[in-house]
Amino acid sequence: MNKKFLIVLIVFSMSIFSCSKEEGEGGRSSIVGHVFAKNYNASFTQLLSSYYAPEEDVYIIYGDNENYDDRVKTGPDGAFEFKHLRKGNYKIYVYTKDTTFTIASGVEAIYESVEIKDKEEVIELPDFEIIK
Repeated sequence: MNKKFLIVLIVFSMSIFSCSKEEGEGGRSSIVGHVFAKNYNASFTQLLSSYYAPEEDVYIIYGDNENYDDRVKTGPDGAFEFKHLRKGNYKIYVYTKDTTFTIASGVEAIYESVEIKDKEEVIELPDFEIIK
């Protein structure tokens, strides 16, 4: 019986100490912000309307990852929130139309880098301004 207990104790200890506290979910911090849209004519010379954009995709990258780790949609007022984050570095981004007509896809990403330093920090980003 002592041998079984020892094995269980070793496996349990290894699982606790092998958990790394890298960027990502599992914490008590959050990143919040808004997406503000500007709607122009086809040549981008005349502003037709502007508003806080509902249903826009907002992406987050944890640490040095190359691809996005999570995505949320903005609410009716253009607000978004990434919850339950740990200390570390993050990149938040949204897509906007390419106004230079030089990008083949017609869109480009706008990035904002963030560092969470405290366990229960709420970081409010400046508005992302996108062209629709």
